[in-house]
Amino acid sequence: MIRRRYEVAGIVNDFLIALWFIVGSLLFFHESTTNAETWMFLLGSCELAIRPVIRLTRFVHLRRLRPAGVRGSDQEF
Repeated sequence: MIRRRYEVAGIVNDFLIALWFIVGSLLFFHESTTNAETWMFLLGSCELAIRPVIRLTRFVHLRRLRPAGVRGSDQEF
């Protein structure tokens, strides 16, 4: 259950990364939208920084729940 929550968070994050960069790229075609385009690229870059935070949080959370010496699936999503 916990792994699925982190997997969903990662998928949503990846979707938002794509969305910000696609919108930023479309706005790039018009000079009048330069300010908005810059903000979309900045949001996409921030979302890229969130990806390792999600993975690290998942790792720490699962490590706390798992007794020492017990190995589970560490498969990345």
